[in-house]
Amino acid sequence: MDNDIFNKYLYDIELCINSIDEFLVNDNSFENYSKNKMLRNAVERNLEIIGEAMNQILKLNPSINISNARRIVDARNKIIHSYDEIEDVNIWIIVKNHLPILKQEINHLLNQK
Repeated sequence: MDNDIFNKYLYDIELCINSIDEFLVNDNSFENYSKNKMLRNAVERNLEIIGEAMNQILKLNPSINISNARRIVDARNKIIHSYDEIEDVNIWIIVKNHLPILKQEINHLLNQK
């Protein structure tokens, strides 16, 4: 496995999570999120990148110790291919409930290197 490429994908995920955190730092309510088209688009784009990076990671190391790795890729695919079925509340749940866990797992992996 090419560790440089593997680490690049981990850093890409970290960068996207940090970007989403920055987008929401001053306005952290679902109501405002759902009313702000530019914010929704920015968050969804970063989730797409996270999902694609995770897809590449799984190709390099299918047994990676990241919870819900396959579901992260599946969420990316749904955002991209079934965009008309995406509900703001589902994206919000991902951001609020699942990204903090992913952030910890990615930080742990990066600190092991």
